[in-house]
Amino acid sequence: MKLPSSIKNWVSISGAVIAVFNLTTIFSLVILNWVFDFGGTYIGLFIYMVLPAFMIVGLLMIPIGMRMHRKEGRKADQLGEPKDWPIINFNNVATRNASIIFVFGTMFLLIISSVGSYEAFHYTESVEFCGKLCHQVMEPEYTTYHGSAHERVACVECHVGSGASWYVKSKMSGMYQVYSVLAKKYPTPIPTPISNLRPARETCEQCHWPEKFYDGKLRTKQSYLADDTNTEETISLQLKTSSKMTPAGFQRGIHQHISPDVRIEYKTTSANRQVIPWVKYTNIKTGVSEIFTDNENPLSQAKLDSLETRVMDCLDCHNRPAHNYRTPQSFVDQSLSEGKISKELPGIKQIAMKILYKDYSTKDSAFLAIRNQVTEFYTASNPALLTDKKGDIEAAIVEIQNGYSKNIFPFMKSSWKSYPNNIGHMESDGCFRCHNDRHATEQGKVISKDCNLCHTILAQGKPGEMEYSNSMQPLEFKHPVDIDDAWKTELCSSCHSQLY
Repeated sequence: MKLPSSIKNWVSISGAVIAVFNLTTIFSLVILNWVFDFGGTYIGLFIYMVLPAFMIVGLLMIPIGMRMHRKEGRKADQLGEPKDWPIINFNNVATRNASIIFVFGTMFLLIISSVGSYEAFHYTESVEFCGKLCHQVMEPEYTTYHGSAHERVACVECHVGSGASWYVKSKMSGMYQVYSVLAKKYPTPIPTPISNLRPARETCEQCHWPEKFYDGKLRTKQSYLADDTNTEETISLQLKTSSKMTPAGFQRGIHQHISPDVRIEYKTTSANRQVIPWVKYTNIKTGVSEIFTDNENPLSQAKLDSLETRVMDCLDCHNRPAHNYRTPQSFVDQSLSEGKISKELPGIKQIAMKILYKDYSTKDSAFLAIRNQVTEFYTASNPALLTDKKGDIEAAIVEIQNGYSKNIFPFMKSSWKSYPNNIGHMESDGCFRCHNDRHATEQGKVISKDCNLCHTILAQGKPGEMEYSNSMQPLEFKHPVDIDDAWKTELCSSCHSQLY
């Protein structure tokens, strides 16, 4: 087949070779991936993004080389003045053949590019792409995501949502994130909350309706004291997630915070929104507003005016809906209650807490410390157990290591210390950021710290010594360890966030 002489140059030939090579490679990888599941995590990145980019570069080199070759030919042509545009003569066999190849080749490549673009779009929207492409940086978020209730919800459903505009915004933001990873410019830990995250009403509220207040939730939690016998404590709470009418009148539930009938605004002095000195409550129906300020940590009006006013939404409480870094006492308690760590091992909760509350430079060093310190603990306290309970001790070591690997990430400095969970008030202030008896109006009305505002205790105590409420009347909380009435005045997090 005769082709234009202008294509006979190294730039065009190189471009054609690059384009054909990459097209062939794309087809080969697609077949291998679909038929044999070849390629693992990163194959989609190469098939739909990297190789097509090289193929397009090769295709562009073909006309660029031809143009350069023609210009050189014109300069060498002494017979006439060179023309800016080549003469296209379809009576010329070479021109006709080149045009046919160009038209059908372009149509074919457009189809391939369309399919590739479609697949590239879906690949960049996948959980695999978000979580594994930048493995070390995203490992904490990817790991905790797979341990959450939102594990079957794709990352983009919350981080991007629907619509082209937010898709484009996310990709523009992603370009800087890729640069940060390649140049190692990312902070450790990555700061939250994410400033450019889509509003919760456009993501969370597509599944969770503020207008629908569901029934209260019964939650039973087993915990274990860090003593020689791993003393078990059980507490059953009725969480007031809904509003209801009672003999005492209308009772507002926890989700009243985001009711369409009210608007709650606040100002914060900390980047992670853990310190809230100012709260404004507005009744939408009546238009009446109340402003509460922290009387123990007052700020000047000028300082308050300089702070951003944020309207409270789902993420102000549910700030770790899919990436919760659990505290050591939380995941060790669960392992004990599920029997993965034997409750018969004396002092296992105590030694686990002492180990897990220390900082380690790497995961491997943490794993080694867990094994060595558990072994040393029983060698010193009860060496006979190393033989009699060898299987239980080994299972406990493996389970403690497993809990560490799913919740603590030394490389990124990610743990419950970096990312406090605002649901509850045990290891971080959470609810008590506002509900602390310190925020008050000028008239003296306070945001109460009363436990019964959000939940009632139906049962509590040790096995065989349980105390139960009568006629659904709430029990008064009894701290498992005698601390007098300190639990009534001090915040739980002041002790539970730094046990060791």
